[in-house]
Amino acid sequence: MSDSREQSDDGTEEATRPDGGHPDAAAAVDALDGGTEVDAGSSESTATAAAAETETAAGGVRGALRHVFVVAVTEYRLAVRSRWALALTALFVVFGGVILTFSGSAVGPAGAERVVASLTSLAAYLVPLAALALGYDAIVGREAEGWLAVVFSLPVRRSEVVAGTYLGRLAVLAGATVLGFGFSGALIVREFGAGALDAFLGFLGGTVAVGAAFLAVALLLSTVAREKTHALGAALLVWVWFVLVHDLLALGVVAAVDLPDAALSALVYSNPVSAFRVLVLSGLGTTAGGGFTAVLAGTGLSAGALAASLVGWCAVPVAAAGVLVRRRRL
Repeated sequence: MSDSREQSDDGTEEATRPDGGHPDAAAAVDALDGGTEVDAGSSESTATAAAAETETAAGGVRGALRHVFVVAVTEYRLAVRSRWALALTALFVVFGGVILTFSGSAVGPAGAERVVASLTSLAAYLVPLAALALGYDAIVGREAEGWLAVVFSLPVRRSEVVAGTYLGRLAVLAGATVLGFGFSGALIVREFGAGALDAFLGFLGGTVAVGAAFLAVALLLSTVAREKTHALGAALLVWVWFVLVHDLLALGVVAAVDLPDAALSALVYSNPVSAFRVLVLSGLGTTAGGGFTAVLAGTGLSAGALAASLVGWCAVPVAAAGVLVRRRRL
């Protein structure tokens, strides 16, 4: 690693910025370290990292939650400063408005359900892509900026950094989803009445859940990848598989083979997009949208089990990233 100090114009030495020039990142380093100075250029050995984790464990749950909170707030501020939150909100507002414009103007509950089903089809493509774009550089990008090595050198568990990074970016994604599609929800209620609110709220909750699931997958990819380009390529492949290929293959299998209910359920639970679609469409009582999930929308899959599968898609990748990040060499 290069020398962490540079010569200024007057010949004196100045510390380089290990945080990539982000003041919020520097504030996070100060908050985690308790205000002590850290040599940005020093690389931590495995023994030092293990000692840091032991020291953090001694601090108890309160210290761990504080570390997670500090990292989450930092990630949120950086995302807001880089216009990610604004861009995602505007994206969801625009596409939601387009769907409402071209979904027809039939009145009554049936018309509202068709509009929400159309929004579900849109969200199944758009939200996973947005979540993967938001999260693919969560770890590998911070490493490239330089400040991740400093945070990892502090007495804080790497898994806490991963959890805080996920929660901070999840706050950005969830806020953009609620605000962006909330605009569409207001138009739906205005057009169809308050009776359409329940259907829309079910869609909105499922949309936040599927976005959280793909953000967790992106975080895992970012932890494993060594370069941002590798993480980006893997994220695009994940999107193609879960959003396009998996649904088509499952529909072909269902059409060709008489599968038992357990196998059909496994096909749904193995894809967060399928679980999201079936959850929302079954709640609407409609098969609008076509495809494999529309076939299964009326099969009686438990809403609780579908929601639990989405929670699992959030928890498992984040937990795996928290374990794998300990082996990452900076």
